Amino acid sequence: VQLQASGGGLVQPGDSLRLSCAASGRTASTYRMAWFRQGPGKEREFVAGITSSGGSTYNLDSVKGRFTISRGNNKTMMLVYLQMGDLKPEDTAVYYCAADRYGGPWSQNVMDYWGKGTQVTVSS
Repeated sequence: VQLQASGGGLVQPGDSLRLSCAASGRTASTYRMAWFRQGPGKEREFVAGITSSGGSTYNLDSVKGRFTISRGNNKTMMLVYLQMGDLKPEDTAVYYCAADRYGGPWSQNVMDYWGKGTQVTVSS
Protein backbone atom coordinates (compact mmCIF):
# COMPACT_ATOMS: atom_id res chain seq x y z
CA VAL A 1 0.00 0.00 0.00
CA GLN A 2 1.33 3.40 -0.96
CA LEU A 3 -0.02 6.55 0.65
CA GLN A 4 0.16 10.11 -0.60
CA ALA A 5 -1.11 12.94 1.56
CA SER A 6 -1.91 16.41 0.28
CA GLY A 7 -3.88 19.54 1.08
CA GLY A 8 -1.79 21.23 3.73
CA GLY A 9 -1.09 24.93 3.79
CA LEU A 10 -0.98 28.16 5.73
CA VAL A 11 -4.33 29.25 7.16
CA GLN A 12 -5.60 31.67 9.76
CA PRO A 13 -7.18 30.73 13.09
CA GLY A 14 -10.80 29.76 12.61
CA ASP A 15 -10.29 28.66 9.02
CA SER A 16 -11.06 25.26 7.54
CA LEU A 17 -8.87 22.93 5.53
CA ARG A 18 -9.31 19.49 4.02
CA LEU A 19 -6.48 17.01 3.83
CA SER A 20 -6.57 14.12 1.38
CA CYS A 21 -4.74 10.82 1.37
CA ALA A 22 -4.67 8.65 -1.73
CA ALA A 23 -4.03 4.99 -1.02
CA SER A 24 -3.03 2.74 -3.89
CA GLY A 25 -2.75 -1.01 -3.83
CA ARG A 26 -5.24 -3.82 -4.38
CA THR A 27 -5.87 -4.35 -0.67
CA ALA A 28 -6.00 -0.70 0.37
CA SER A 29 -9.77 -0.79 0.89
CA THR A 30 -9.36 -3.48 3.56
CA TYR A 31 -7.14 -1.35 5.79
CA ARG A 32 -8.27 0.89 8.56
CA MET A 33 -6.88 4.37 8.10
CA ALA A 34 -5.70 7.13 10.37
CA TRP A 35 -4.28 10.60 10.52
CA PHE A 36 -1.44 11.44 12.87
CA ARG A 37 0.35 14.72 13.39
CA GLN A 38 3.62 15.95 14.78
CA GLY A 39 3.85 19.51 15.98
CA PRO A 40 7.10 21.42 16.45
CA GLY A 41 9.01 19.91 19.34
CA LYS A 42 6.25 17.39 20.03
CA GLU A 43 5.77 13.67 19.75
CA ARG A 44 3.71 12.29 16.89
CA GLU A 45 0.11 11.83 18.02
CA PHE A 46 -3.04 10.16 16.76
CA VAL A 47 -5.62 12.59 15.41
CA ALA A 48 -8.40 10.54 13.80
CA GLY A 49 -9.06 7.03 12.60
CA ILE A 50 -11.64 5.20 10.53
CA THR A 51 -12.38 1.51 10.16
CA SER A 52 -12.08 -0.31 6.84
CA SER A 53 -15.84 -0.24 6.39
CA GLY A 54 -16.05 3.42 7.28
CA GLY A 55 -18.64 2.54 9.88
CA SER A 56 -16.72 3.80 12.89
CA THR A 57 -14.51 6.80 13.46
CA TYR A 58 -12.31 7.86 16.34
CA ASN A 59 -10.87 11.24 17.25
CA LEU A 60 -8.36 12.85 19.56
CA ASP A 61 -10.33 14.65 22.26
CA SER A 62 -8.93 18.05 21.36
CA VAL A 63 -10.25 17.83 17.79
CA LYS A 64 -13.70 16.37 18.48
CA GLY A 65 -16.36 18.52 16.92
CA ARG A 66 -13.79 20.23 14.70
CA PHE A 67 -12.18 17.45 12.63
CA THR A 68 -13.96 14.74 10.64
CA ILE A 69 -12.35 11.74 8.99
CA SER A 70 -14.02 10.01 6.05
CA ARG A 71 -13.11 7.61 3.28
CA GLY A 72 -14.23 6.79 -0.21
CA ASN A 73 -13.14 5.22 -3.47
CA ASN A 74 -12.65 6.27 -7.01
CA LYS A 75 -11.90 3.96 -9.91
CA THR A 76 -8.23 3.56 -9.16
CA MET A 77 -7.61 4.17 -5.49
CA MET A 78 -9.02 4.58 -2.02
CA LEU A 79 -9.21 8.09 -0.59
CA VAL A 80 -9.19 9.25 3.00
CA TYR A 81 -10.04 12.79 4.03
CA LEU A 82 -9.55 14.85 7.13
CA GLN A 83 -11.90 17.81 7.17
CA MET A 84 -10.54 20.30 9.69
CA GLY A 85 -12.57 23.22 10.97
CA ASP A 86 -12.09 26.04 13.47
CA LEU A 87 -8.35 25.58 13.19
CA LYS A 88 -6.20 26.78 16.07
CA PRO A 89 -2.51 27.61 16.25
CA GLU A 90 -1.98 24.45 18.30
CA ASP A 91 -3.14 22.42 15.29
CA THR A 92 0.04 23.45 13.51
CA ALA A 93 1.87 20.25 12.62
CA VAL A 94 2.97 17.93 9.89
CA TYR A 95 0.02 15.63 9.24
CA TYR A 96 0.57 12.03 8.18
CA CYS A 97 -1.86 9.43 6.90
CA ALA A 98 -1.30 5.84 7.87
CA ALA A 99 -2.80 2.43 7.15
CA ASP A 100 -3.16 -0.61 9.36
CA ARG A 101 -4.32 -4.07 8.37
CA TYR A 102 -4.75 -5.92 11.63
CA GLY A 103 -6.37 -3.53 14.09
CA GLY A 104 -5.59 -2.77 17.71
CA PRO A 105 -4.95 0.50 19.49
CA TRP A 106 -4.67 3.67 17.42
CA SER A 107 -0.95 3.89 17.96
CA GLN A 108 1.82 4.81 15.55
CA ASN A 109 3.57 1.60 16.57
CA VAL A 110 0.70 -0.43 15.14
CA MET A 111 0.35 1.22 11.74
CA ASP A 112 1.81 -0.69 8.81
CA TYR A 113 2.20 1.99 6.17
CA TRP A 114 2.88 5.71 6.24
CA GLY A 115 2.65 8.49 3.72
CA LYS A 116 4.89 11.52 3.61
CA GLY A 117 3.50 14.31 5.69
CA THR A 118 1.78 17.48 4.66
CA GLN A 119 2.42 20.69 6.60
CA VAL A 120 -0.46 22.56 8.18
CA THR A 121 0.35 25.95 9.67
CA VAL A 122 -2.26 27.96 11.54
CA SER A 123 -1.15 31.51 12.13
CA SER A 124 -2.51 35.02 11.98
